[in-house]
Amino acid sequence: MMTAIFVFIKCELGHANNVAADMVDNVEYVSEVYSTSGQYDLLAKFQLPKDLDIGTFVTRSVQTRANIRDTFTVITFSPFLPSR
Repeated sequence: MMTAIFVFIKCELGHANNVAADMVDNVEYVSEVYSTSGQYDLLAKFQLPKDLDIGTFVTRSVQTRANIRDTFTVITFSPFLPSR
């Protein structure tokens, strides 16, 4: 079983595309990275193992990447899935 988290990422000016490419190529557990408009530049979705500490993962694997200025993490629970 996995835990989905979403991390909003604010990048250094002019570096959103580089950060997105770096995330999808080099960060474990990344599922998707989207460009966004507004306060943050990117929204990254991660599928983490249940036993992985979310705070440690975000601070060590996301916030330390080059050209990231700020993050905001949303932790999810109880997914609603289509019945197929």
